[in-house]
Amino acid sequence: MSAVPQDAPARRDWRDVLRDAADLALVGFALVVGALPVVTAGAALAAASAAVHDRVTDGGWPDARTTLRRYVRGLPAGVPVTLAALAGAALLGADLAALATGRVPGGAPALLVTGVVTAALAGYAGLVVVEVGRAGGRGWRAAARSAARSCLARPGGWAAAGGVCCVAGVLTALVIPVALPILAGYALAALHAVARRPAVAVEPS
Repeated sequence: MSAVPQDAPARRDWRDVLRDAADLALVGFALVVGALPVVTAGAALAAASAAVHDRVTDGGWPDARTTLRRYVRGLPAGVPVTLAALAGAALLGADLAALATGRVPGGAPALLVTGVVTAALAGYAGLVVVEVGRAGGRGWRAAARSAARSCLARPGGWAAAGGVCCVAGVLTALVIPVALPILAGYALAALHAVARRPAVAVEPS
């Protein structure tokens, strides 16, 4: 009879899943509250991403003091990032709306191409947020470079991140406002899960 290893990990049950869901919802609420002044959205995203990274890497959440320190430390760099992201999103949104309503020429092909570009940029932005979390909530420029390398090395992961952002965007337009913080926490966790998936190796035929 074989012996059972004493250090075998305990099997997770429904209570662990429920606890993780509640924790992610709390992260989402903290993210939304931290982003309420709008220009602080970058710092809030960075701190929330760092918290999720700690959870998936170390198995535990950071304490409130650590998260607050990351948030405050990320404010100076997060403001220009937030403004740039808002400007880009506004331009793409206006372009999509103009194409969809026929105010500019191009029709369905131009709308499709713009939609694909928007999804690709959203996926890249999501991976940048993940990389900022890995760096402890700081270093947007380094995170942008690292995310760009990841997109080129793992186009499947890039596409998956874009899919996560698109689904989150659609659900944001459909769900009631009180559910938005919960959705934010889950979307952030999904991005980290996508980024952590190893690339699939293709064996030569």
